[in-house]
Amino acid sequence: MGLNRELDGFLVVSIEQAVSAPYCGLLLADAGARVLKIERKEGDFARGYDRGANGNSTIFAWLNRGKESVCLDLNQSCDVKLLHSMLHKADVFLHNLAPGALARRGFDGEMLRKANPGLVCCEINGYGNTGKAANKKAYDFLVQAESGLCAVTGNEDAETRVGVSICDIATGLTAFSAILRALLQRSRTGSGIDLAVSMFDVMADWMNMPLLAQRYLAGAPKRLGLTHALIAPYGAFSCKHNAQVLISIQSNREWKVFCNSVLEQHELTDDPRFKDNTDRVAHRDALHRVINDVFSRKTRVELLTLLDQNNIACGQLSSVEDLSKHEFIRNFQAQFGPSLVNMADLPVKTDAERPELVPLLNQHGDSVRAEFSLSKKRGGIRN
Repeated sequence: MGLNRELDGFLVVSIEQAVSAPYCGLLLADAGARVLKIERKEGDFARGYDRGANGNSTIFAWLNRGKESVCLDLNQSCDVKLLHSMLHKADVFLHNLAPGALARRGFDGEMLRKANPGLVCCEINGYGNTGKAANKKAYDFLVQAESGLCAVTGNEDAETRVGVSICDIATGLTAFSAILRALLQRSRTGSGIDLAVSMFDVMADWMNMPLLAQRYLAGAPKRLGLTHALIAPYGAFSCKHNAQVLISIQSNREWKVFCNSVLEQHELTDDPRFKDNTDRVAHRDALHRVINDVFSRKTRVELLTLLDQNNIACGQLSSVEDLSKHEFIRNFQAQFGPSLVNMADLPVKTDAERPELVPLLNQHGDSVRAEFSLSKKRGGIRN
């Protein structure tokens, strides 16, 4: 038996836009929660990221399947009352609006829990929710730059951004795990809690390897493209027909196997330049010459086969087109209006039937308004 709608019966109200909170909401919906996605009348601006699904956004489809879309205008008293009615029954209130924006409208966690003591409130923000940090606008690219991620990404000539919204995705995943912890705690205490997850904090944690090198070693590692500053051999090496093979050797045991069975140069295991990892890093240029000389005589298929046979960590440098056809990729189809959007599946497998439908803007507005305008009592806390 595997995972199977373990959040079935839980209600999530999410005022979300872009990527970070929607990704968190996606994970909650995929685990079986009912997720009410609250949008402005013009909709989550991620709906306009592309038009690949017959005019609808494929990126929006990735982030929002399994949710119900409801448009609210919080400048209208009737919609304020409706949102309060939803939150009286909710288990989780998720949002990534500017810090304080909802509290100023009366949606402060402490106040909401007077009517719904078990409510878990989770705010996703850019840099924090107090002081100067609360007023700084954040997007994924900007947080990549501020957190130092760009400084360690790229080659010696220039820094670059990571090519996916890594700060948004990492923060959505962190918020998801924090919400699950809060729900577990609530099962013991009966009380909800306020959570705040900062994109900058998440990336600062992920940056601990270069950060600790800066604080305790000789300084942060230089940008080396596909090469690693502290491990060798590690990177892309050329073979026949201008192809490349990537290897990563992280122990002396692997190094000996590599020398004996791949390079077929047994004497290298006793070469003082290459005896352990620190020696190999210090003599990286000489090491690369030895490897490239051997690799240049073999095709990529020959090398990958040989490396796999000897259990040496290896891979090829895939394009996005290669990924689309990769033998290991697991795909999932979402239904967005008349279009099927074929995407990479979430990494955690479940036994349950998965939500596939992506909501059109305000698709569930009438039914949700009817349901919650009639609500008189808060739902019970689920353990």
